[in-house]
Amino acid sequence: MTNRVAVTFELDAAGRGIIAEALGSAADIVSLAKLDEAARAATLRQAAALIAGNPLKELRAHELPLLGHMKLVQLLAAGIDFIRMDQLPPGVPVASNAGAYAEPMAEHALAMALAAAKRLLVEHEELRQGRFNQRGLNRMLAGGVCGILGFGGVGVAAARLMRCVGMRVHAINRRGATEEPVDWIGSPAQLDTLLRAADVLLVVAPLTRATVGMIGARELRLMREDTTLINLARGEIIDEAALFQHLQAHPRFTACIDAWWVEPVRHGEFRMDQPFMRLPNVIASPHNSASVAATPAAGLRQAAANCRRALLGERVEHLIGPDDRFL
Repeated sequence: MTNRVAVTFELDAAGRGIIAEALGSAADIVSLAKLDEAARAATLRQAAALIAGNPLKELRAHELPLLGHMKLVQLLAAGIDFIRMDQLPPGVPVASNAGAYAEPMAEHALAMALAAAKRLLVEHEELRQGRFNQRGLNRMLAGGVCGILGFGGVGVAAARLMRCVGMRVHAINRRGATEEPVDWIGSPAQLDTLLRAADVLLVVAPLTRATVGMIGARELRLMREDTTLINLARGEIIDEAALFQHLQAHPRFTACIDAWWVEPVRHGEFRMDQPFMRLPNVIASPHNSASVAATPAAGLRQAAANCRRALLGERVEHLIGPDDRFL
């Protein structure tokens, strides 16, 4: 009997084709979107795996226990901190889609680093005010250190780009080891070493109980006066008030903020508790570092490939363990 993969959302022809290609002959696909109550329940009972954005929103409460037998619940999101794992059946394997959106996010990090180093937004505003600062000094990224906090898919992709512009790469991951070419690799216990060395600090770690509030006032003081801090991960990894105060006190320090503390997808609204947009040493974007045309296809492709591994008894990637859970 052919395995079945259930999908919680509606699929167009292109999306169905992407999943079908990645699954091959390992399974067929059924979308729950237009099924009636009985058909949804039957599909979930028969399915060996599930692909979902947020199963707690896309499934009804009485449907969640029907996931308990599955070989994998595969999430489309790379960051899963806002999904309450304790509401899923105990013991069901759940995987994030970590790294699926690494390439566009890495480009976003490089763009922010270059914009800060070349003072593009600052000088744009100066020109708007009629001031022509031709002899104002920019900075080179080449020769500097890019520190990467969270050396997973996005961190590795960013490291490759940063090396292309001549930066050395220092990184931290939980193992304190990597097969990727780096100039230095450490564990979270060596965060202070990373902070002191970085000319550019890229935050791409997941939000977990271990990383929430990881960078506060003390950690910011360890960094150089002219460091560029780029956060593409989650706002909560950095103390919001401490960062604002540090930016006010250190005008040569730049914060490039893509990930905010209160955002629509996770919290239902966008809100700043500190007026970051009043500061000239802030470069901001609306958490759109992964928002390129190819993103949905890349996410579906990687999610389906992981389901195929589960169905064939191969090693599943990005399984979520206790240390990865925030809620």
